[in-house]
Amino acid sequence: MEKKIGKNVSSGAKKVESLAEDRDQKGPAPTQEQPSASGRTAAKRNSTGRKKQAAQQAVEAEHAAADARFEAAKARAAKKEAHKLALAQKKQEKLTQKLEAREKKEEAAAASKSERAEKLAAKAARKQMLATESAAERTARRNREKRARLAERRQKQEAREQKLKEKQEARKKAQEKRASQRRDKKKSGGGKKRAPGIGGWIAAVSVLGAACLALATVVTAGYFRMNDMMMQSANGYRATLYEMVSVSEDMDDNFAKLRVSSGANEQRTLLTEILVDSAMLESALEKMPVDAATGTDISAFVNRTGAAARAMLHKLSSGGTLSQEDRERIAALYETNATLCAELNDLALHTPAEEMQAFFDGAQGDVSNRLSELGQGMRAERKEIRDVPFAGEGNVEENQLAGTVEIPASEAEQKVRQYFEGYQIADVRLTGETLSRDVRAYNFVLTDGNGTEFFAQVTKNGGKLAFFDSFEACSTKNFDLESCDTLAQAHLKMLGYEHLTPVWFSDAGMVASITYVAEIDGVRAYPDMIRVRVCEEKGRVVGMDARGYLVNHHGERNTSPALSEAEAEAKLSPELTVHAAHLALIPVRGREMLAYEFVCTSGEEQFIFYLDARTGEEVRIFRVHESAQGSYLS
Repeated sequence: MEKKIGKNVSSGAKKVESLAEDRDQKGPAPTQEQPSASGRTAAKRNSTGRKKQAAQQAVEAEHAAADARFEAAKARAAKKEAHKLALAQKKQEKLTQKLEAREKKEEAAAASKSERAEKLAAKAARKQMLATESAAERTARRNREKRARLAERRQKQEAREQKLKEKQEARKKAQEKRASQRRDKKKSGGGKKRAPGIGGWIAAVSVLGAACLALATVVTAGYFRMNDMMMQSANGYRATLYEMVSVSEDMDDNFAKLRVSSGANEQRTLLTEILVDSAMLESALEKMPVDAATGTDISAFVNRTGAAARAMLHKLSSGGTLSQEDRERIAALYETNATLCAELNDLALHTPAEEMQAFFDGAQGDVSNRLSELGQGMRAERKEIRDVPFAGEGNVEENQLAGTVEIPASEAEQKVRQYFEGYQIADVRLTGETLSRDVRAYNFVLTDGNGTEFFAQVTKNGGKLAFFDSFEACSTKNFDLESCDTLAQAHLKMLGYEHLTPVWFSDAGMVASITYVAEIDGVRAYPDMIRVRVCEEKGRVVGMDARGYLVNHHGERNTSPALSEAEAEAKLSPELTVHAAHLALIPVRGREMLAYEFVCTSGEEQFIFYLDARTGEEVRIFRVHESAQGSYLS
């Protein structure tokens, strides 16, 4: 069907066109006066011009409308294209994210698989190592792992303390900055003068308010600083308490296994670990704020444990076996340590925070009372065993280390390398610090070329070698006691310890244990004690404890007795035969006393008597026991 094209016109336009046609057909309307020919021509010309102009305007308007429609269509097309492009980009992004997520998942799966493979390989390698390592290597490895765990705990605690310290320093700097700003502001406004009247009252009130605010700030800042310091100290003590719990639990486990063990190799391993545990426990105990009596009681138990472990190790190393008496002693030590372990656990887990804080602050309370009772329980063993007279009885009078210069850790490391110059040391590691009541020291673990490890302490004050220990397997006797004494004294002289006299010898197994004390004007000073262990196979010092000497040794001592030796001897029982007598300074309840030392026998039994050099009263009596492990005292 043929399409018709037409124009849409309004009804008003149609009316105008109709009227125009009628007018043209009918002719001009009659008028009163007909225009002239020239007028009609001009009018017609004007009418034609107007029509042309109107037509031109209409064309232009249509063109403008067409351009507008074209631009609108173009904008719509561009918008549609942009929308399509945005959708495509979004889809591409989703696809990319999906691919990346898949790649990450695959990488994580591959890493996890690789990690599992590495763990399996490490586990297999460790299993192979465990199957092939010797008892000594196993012992050294376990000790290294134990020390690494403790070092990690210490590092975490030190990190926490360092963070707290940094916060304190930042707070202090902020306070100082505010104070400085206030001072500067005050100076800048100091030259202004206010007129009397209400302004003066306002100024006075402002100054008073500022002063009160400043005072409150100072008090608050002081409180927070003090509180932070208390928290830091408490956290340190709490970390030490947890360390004691960990070591005590480890010792409990080793004692339990030792009670049922029958193999010499495993027994040596367990006894070595107990020996290391006792040294660690004593070091941790020295950091706790316990009173001297409690600390001495618990420390005495720890020392007895270490001495027993060392004596049994020597016995096994020389080819012997543990006797029934040894097993009874192991059982007694196991029970006592179990009590210690349970009490420490209970204190750490169930003590209210306020009670623990009061204990850390030095106040007497439930915690201190419980520790005191625990110390008394440690003391109440069936019989007190000592390997040396007055061993482990602590400091007397003034601490002689307190006034010496403190050295940094780097200098302490240099000194410990010098002290062990002849030991072919391959590695030196700083494992922490001991901040005890008497000795503040840097702790080091040294390893020689054969894998033997030494635990050593160098004092922070003075940089002296205070303690070191190592268990070396010594299987042959190449050096006698006299030679070991010569080697030990040469070693002590090299370390700066002179004017010593040997007072006690023990030759258990293949290791000689020799105790030296300072000799002052012919008087033996037992508080100034140094204990040395020498391997009789290799002829080298494998252990030393000089902490008593460092803390107590000085030259100004009371060496003049009120009684003569004969007068003092006359006060002994006539049942005794005196074989030797010396003047001696001995520790008695935290004080130093001048006494006469008498080595006596009664029948087949041997005793050591100590009598007050002023009154002749009996102060201490030791009974000497002889065994295959050497001499010991009760």
